[in-house]
Amino acid sequence: MSAEAERFLVTGALGCIGAWTCAVLAEAGVPVVGFDLGDDRRRLVLAGADSVPVERGDITDRAALERVVDEHGITHVVHLAALLIPLIKRDPPYGTAVNIGGTVNVLDLARTRGLRVAYASSAAVYSDADDDGTPVPNDAPGHPTTFYGVHKQACEGLARIFWAEEGVASVGIRPFIVYGPGRDAGLTASPSLAMAAAARGEPARIAFGGRTQLQFAPDAARVFVAAARAAAEGARVFHLGGPAVTVAETAAAIEDASGVRVEVDEETRLPFPEEFDGAALDAALGGIRWTPLAAGVRQTIDRARAVPD
Repeated sequence: MSAEAERFLVTGALGCIGAWTCAVLAEAGVPVVGFDLGDDRRRLVLAGADSVPVERGDITDRAALERVVDEHGITHVVHLAALLIPLIKRDPPYGTAVNIGGTVNVLDLARTRGLRVAYASSAAVYSDADDDGTPVPNDAPGHPTTFYGVHKQACEGLARIFWAEEGVASVGIRPFIVYGPGRDAGLTASPSLAMAAAARGEPARIAFGGRTQLQFAPDAARVFVAAARAAAEGARVFHLGGPAVTVAETAAAIEDASGVRVEVDEETRLPFPEEFDGAALDAALGGIRWTPLAAGVRQTIDRARAVPD
């Protein structure tokens, strides 16, 4: 399909990755519309995508989603709409309806409309039970320990069945610690929150230590766009991957970019493996260019200063 014929729908468009996905597409001149239950466009503004239209709707509402797809002539979907752990725990039935039922709605629309779909799984399909000290292979079975992780693992399985039984192709991506402008919610948002605090000149603290993978939000957005374009056959799922860094190195990069002191809680570790092998995704997409940590941190701080809350 030529780029001129593409029309993208981004679900969860008001989230961090969603906003940056809209920005990447809009900057490239690709028609894009968002779909989100909320109305806070702050992250779109941060990403420079405030002109992107966003249809308001609930991902559990099949009819609303179908209407948007048909009215806008959608050809590709980047499906990011999901509820994170605090909201799921507050209402597990609705959280499950959003995270699993919403994904079924997207995949079933792909079946009836011939859409290409990339969707967000998560590193949360794994836990520290999967950590043997080496990068987790792309095809390693996971042992999730949260509602969110179980939901995402179920979505991977559903995508596989939709391909096997209905011929619906998809690509799932498992982000780990996405950082950048607009990343302000979720268990792994602490590095981005520290960058935002530093941009305001306030002392900052990252709530966990150790070694991990940080994935710059605009880079992650470009991966999701490429994945949707590559979703021609199969139900493939990939670790997002990216370079591994220590949290102490991240704190130092924030200090260098802002002049603000950043503390790290080295006594706390995330309940996930430190590193996921991204070679399979890199090969599938023909190579991924990652923004160096220092550049990503500086861009995040500069953007926060330029577009204050």
